[in-house]
Amino acid sequence: MSEGDEDKKTRAERATSNVFAKLPQKILQEMKEAFTMIDQNRDGFIDLNDLREMYSSLGAVPQETVMKDMLKEAPGPLNFTMFLSLFSEKLSGTDPENTIQNAFSMFDDAGKGYLPEAYIKDLLQNMGDNFTQDEMRQTFKEAPVEGGKFDYNKFTAIIKGSNVED
Repeated sequence: MSEGDEDKKTRAERATSNVFAKLPQKILQEMKEAFTMIDQNRDGFIDLNDLREMYSSLGAVPQETVMKDMLKEAPGPLNFTMFLSLFSEKLSGTDPENTIQNAFSMFDDAGKGYLPEAYIKDLLQNMGDNFTQDEMRQTFKEAPVEGGKFDYNKFTAIIKGSNVED
């Protein structure tokens, strides 16, 4: 094993050691369901055959190299813990917290740190990729809304997995 591979493995081990503590229980459960759907042979690991069968069940036939590249993202066998670690890395790969907050603040002329819930819903339903009613329900199920005010700083902290202070 090369030094670079060892560094990658060590980072992965550190990441997996706290990945369960980072993610809320609901997300852990959803990730377990997703992992189980992909792990077609139910051996506790996602491998090339699992990916091939999963894609086939969806009516897709991706190139072999694409699936191999997916598996190469993991520094070792892709078990559930590694799956969570990779997912957690992808989440932390979102824009920096201040970039997300600045995007929301563009709509907050008064600089209050919140936007009217109705205004956010209108934007989501009528701009860009319009949200469906079901997507709106999912988005606002756990959104930090109090008294019709959407707290975008708390929302950003939720997205980034930061500690949210009340």
